Formats: sequence, structure tokens, C-alpha cells
Amino acid sequence: MTTDLAHTFHGIGVSAGTAVGPLVLVRPAPQPPADEAPTTDAAAAWAKVQAVLEEVAAGLEARAAAADAHAKPILEAGAMMARDPGLAAGIETQLGAGLGVTHAVAAAVAEYCAMFESLGGYMAERVTDLQDVRDRAVARLLGEPEPGVPALSVPSVLAAHDLAPAETATLTADTCLGIITEAGGPTSHTAILAAQLGIPAVVQAVGILSVPVGTTVALDGGVGEITVDPTAEEVALLAERKRRREAALAGGTGKGCTKDGYPVALLANIGTVEDARRAAAQPVEGVGLFRTEFLFLDRDTMPTLEEQTATYTEVFSAFGERRVVVRTLDAGADKPLKFADLGPEENPALGRRGLRLGMIRTDVLDTQLQALAAAYHATGADVRVMAPMVATQAEAVWFAERVRALGLPKVGVMIEVPSAAIRSRGILYHVDFASLGTNDLQQYTMAADRMQGELASLLDPWEPALLDVIAMACEGGHTMGKPIGVCGEAGGNPGLALVLVGLGVTSLSMAPSKVAAVRTVLAAHTREQCQQFAAAARAATSAGEAKRAVLAIADPILADLI
Repeated sequence: MTTDLAHTFHGIGVSAGTAVGPLVLVRPAPQPPADEAPTTDAAAAWAKVQAVLEEVAAGLEARAAAADAHAKPILEAGAMMARDPGLAAGIETQLGAGLGVTHAVAAAVAEYCAMFESLGGYMAERVTDLQDVRDRAVARLLGEPEPGVPALSVPSVLAAHDLAPAETATLTADTCLGIITEAGGPTSHTAILAAQLGIPAVVQAVGILSVPVGTTVALDGGVGEITVDPTAEEVALLAERKRRREAALAGGTGKGCTKDGYPVALLANIGTVEDARRAAAQPVEGVGLFRTEFLFLDRDTMPTLEEQTATYTEVFSAFGERRVVVRTLDAGADKPLKFADLGPEENPALGRRGLRLGMIRTDVLDTQLQALAAAYHATGADVRVMAPMVATQAEAVWFAERVRALGLPKVGVMIEVPSAAIRSRGILYHVDFASLGTNDLQQYTMAADRMQGELASLLDPWEPALLDVIAMACEGGHTMGKPIGVCGEAGGNPGLALVLVGLGVTSLSMAPSKVAAVRTVLAAHTREQCQQFAAAARAATSAGEAKRAVLAIADPILADLI
């Protein structure tokens, strides 16, 4: 939301740091023309689209060949999507229905995006990849330049409605001082890559594109504030904050713990083998959430036992003796797997997804558990397996019996629906641990679709109602002597990390780039202080008030890192 269009914008800070420089706008994507002629020769139109998709894929591959280690897999993933047979089939179907070529591409991509958005988390992040392929294909079909970042002759701050992963991946901190987008979120590729590159970034800064190109802007990627035409004093304040932040992070190493020595494991969220390799090289204590969906999506048949075993073995081996918490397949009616489609549902988010699907398609779940067990026995790794969308004790018992029958050492559940939080004591009686999926838990607590931008105000993780629900879950864990972690994005927010520890959370899982800041703020506060922060946040009447209440009583270092 904007406050003062003449001077200040506010968004969501997703990559901490500060920057000052001239504003440059990313070249917008061309739109399918409203007067485009319908397709009358579907075969000829399909041949044309196929050629264009191959050009897009080849272009991304060429850029990948010249890219560095962090950008290469992202560009290659975009190329793979341009060649995706499912997307191709969707476009061919739209052409057969008579849509013009650019509208056919847009319609097919929209269907794929809807599928990925329904998955949430890691897969929802792939939506921007798909949209980038769409935009590049539409531009080529119209004979226009592909959209993207212009050549930066001087170090600049980039502004865009959204930034495709293929564009973000090729940026460097030398020429790109900061990133501002009107769309996106904390889990978007823009956010993750900007943090990896050390580029300050703010998303959801509505109205930023109204600022003229070349205008000097100052941004704070921690608090999400952008100042237009900053004064010398404002620039000096930003520079001082940058200095304090760098000094604070310089000493952050080792395992996570509070100032008085209370241990809080700091873990990574991963979704692919490549994610595992990158995270394993970072100073994290293991994996708090291994999303396994990437193995299953866009396939006509279920991945084989051997294929899954090989993948899981590679992931477990990467982390050696460090823990790896695996979430079994989180799919269902809202995630149309071709080999496990239970048919349409009026409200898929409340339908047969997660463990509910596994209890119907036991062949899918059992094969995955057998593969996990084989990989565990092959590596001897610290493997912990949890089920998504558990709502009752009966579901927890059913899942735990299946996992333990295969000799897997630890079984847990995701707490991401309010019933599981409210009844956590009973559920935890039957399993070894639980992990809070704060993204879904908030969505269900607030009855607000987390993919609907208009409801963003209800989905701030500082929301006291969410903290109350988390507190109930943690009380059950304390009573049963079972650990409860957090693997939602809230765990990577330094201020919320303090609150979560105060509520009783024993581990925090996040993007690896966020670990240093969380480790630093934990080391600056005692467990008792964390409990005070939790009480202050729960006593608030709004998310904003909760955040301000914690900042007011925390060490000043938090304000530099949040």
C-alpha cells in the first residue's frame, strides 16, 4: 500500500539491506492483442508455436551456458518449462478450440499457473517461470523484443510489476543496487534470489511504476520502505543502518541458540536435489522441510520406486549426519496429478489433498514410503518423515503405523489446519514430532486464500490470531515432551523467530540465506525475553501492533535485521 505517492512507498521487505540509485523500469511484456484472428488451421498454428517455444528454450539455455552457478539451474528450469509436453498439449488444445496463437499460449499457461498456485510453497514459485515463458513466446509470436531488464549503464535500482526468475538470476550486485516489484511475495524467486545475491528487495510496492525513470530512490529491504528523491539526511541514515547490519551479521556462526544457551535448530527448506546441494554447503543444521512434489508433477505415471529411491538417497547423502525432515506428497484434487486424479471438487483447498489423498491412493503413498525407507537404510541418515494436512488423531495413527512398519526411525505430522493445533496433545501422543506449516495454518485460520493478493492484510504472519493458534500447538508439544518446529516462511523472519521460540518452537526452517540474521537475533536474546516477546505480540490487536510491540522491547539489533 502506498502512503505518500510524492515521497514514500511501503511494501514487503524480502531481502534486507539498503540501496540508493536511479530508478530503471523493466521492459514490460506485450499482451495478446484483443483483435487477434482466431485459428483456422490448427496444424499450421501449432507448428509456428512449437518453433517459437523451441526458440525461447534455446535462448534460455544459451544464457544458462554463460551464467554463474546460482543462475544456471534457474535458466535451465525455464528452458525445460518451454519444452514441457504438458504445456505443449494444453496450447495445442487451445488452438484446436479456435483461439489465436498468442491467446492460446496465454490460456494454456493460465491453466498451468492455476495448478501450480494451488500447490503453494515451492511449486507456487514456479508460476513466475511459466509466465516468463509465456511472455517471451508471445513477444516472439508478435515479432516484438522479449521483455526483460535493459542494459544497465550505471548501477541502478530496478522496478517492475514482477521480475521473472530468468531475469533475476542474471543480475549482479555490481550493477543492480536494489529490486522493487509491485507483485510477488516472500517466497517468490525474486525474494529468494535477491537474498542470495545480497541485493536489497521490496515486493508488493503498489504504485512504484508511477515514479519516473531516472528518479533517485532509496530503499530499505528490511522494513520494505522506498523513499523517492531522498534528502542527504535520509541517505545518511540508510548508510548508517547498512553499517550496523553488516557488523551484526559478521559474528553469526555456529548452531542456533538463545543468549542463555537454549538450543534452536536452524534448518533449510528445500524442494529439489539441486536445492539440497546448495543448502548442504551452507551453515545450516539440516533440512526442516523437503518438499517432494517436484518428483510427481506433470507426469502421466507415478515415479518408480527406483527413481524415488535414487533421488532421496542423493538428498540424504548431501547432508551426512544432519537431519532431513521429509514431507510426503502434498497433492490432491487441487493439484491434478494425471496418475492420481480423484476428480473435480468445488473447493479443492478444503478437499482431498495431502494425507487424505494418500489414504485413498495407498499405492502412491506406500511406494514413496518404501523409497524413503530404502534411501534411509542405504545412507543411515537422520531421516524424519511427516505427513501433510493431518487433521485428526486417527489420521496420525494411520500414517505412523505405515511409516514405522518400514523401519523409518521418526514419524511426524504437519500442523497446518486449526484442528491439529487445537488437538495437538492427542495427535503428538502417536508421533515423534510436529512441524507448523504457518502459510496454510494462517490461510485456514483467517479463511483467506493465501494466493489472493487482495487479502494480504489478513495474511501477515504477525497476526495475533495465528500466534494464538501456534501457542495451542506448542502447549500440546510441551505437555507430551515432543518437539515442534516451524517450516513456514514465518520461521525466516528474525522478529517472528524470537516470538516463535517464546511460544515453544524448538526448530526453525527457512531459506538458507535467512539463517544468519535469525541466528544473530537469537544469540542477542534470552529464552525468557523471547517468552516476553511472545506475550506482547499475542496481546496486540493487529499484526502491525504486534510487530511494533516486539521492536519496542527487543535489542536494537532486531530493527537492523528485520
